[in-house]
Amino acid sequence: MRDVEPSAATLCFVVMPDHLHWLLQLKQGAELSATVRLMKVIATRRIRSENPGAMPVWQRGFYDRQLRQEDDLVAMARYVVANPLRAGLVRSVRNYGLWDAIWL
Repeated sequence: MRDVEPSAATLCFVVMPDHLHWLLQLKQGAELSATVRLMKVIATRRIRSENPGAMPVWQRGFYDRQLRQEDDLVAMARYVVANPLRAGLVRSVRNYGLWDAIWL
């Protein structure tokens, strides 16, 4: 795939067994739907290159929540990254390898 100018900056993410939480900041003029669609295409190609018989990767659509200026980004990132804890997958986020945040 040709290089694509990123339309968003990833602030943090966590990959759960059946979904993804992604906190991002759209660049000026970028559209959320197009950004998510591009991420799904790139991820699907990567997954299928490593697992050719992979089942469908994504469900249709996505759920979004827009943060307001007064919302605390770091608090939201902590909430996102703590999902494996709340789901009972691990006792410490340090033991869950499928997340990252720009504040580290």
